[in-house]
Amino acid sequence: MADAVQEFFANLESQADASKTAGMNNSYVFDIEGAGQWKVDVDDGKVAVTEGGGDADVVISTSQETFEKIVAGDVNPTSAYMTGKLKIKGDMGAAMKLQKLF
Repeated sequence: MADAVQEFFANLESQADASKTAGMNNSYVFDIEGAGQWKVDVDDGKVAVTEGGGDADVVISTSQETFEKIVAGDVNPTSAYMTGKLKIKGDMGAAMKLQKLF
């Protein structure tokens, strides 16, 4: 099942909508329990994904199961956060902008 998470991050650079991410300059680390860590850098519409952690504006931690449901559209990221299934550390304003990526 970790393949679905890895595939999401592998395709994120090409699938991100540059018109929605224009003007965004933030970095995110996704810590997906059971699948790994990815760093996503958004630089004025250009999205770069690297495997592994690092310094970022926001760290998002969740289980593989919850992340897959969010990506599939079965779970709303806000409700996952409110119920404790998604943890966010760092800049909440930057975290809110993440919705533009999906």
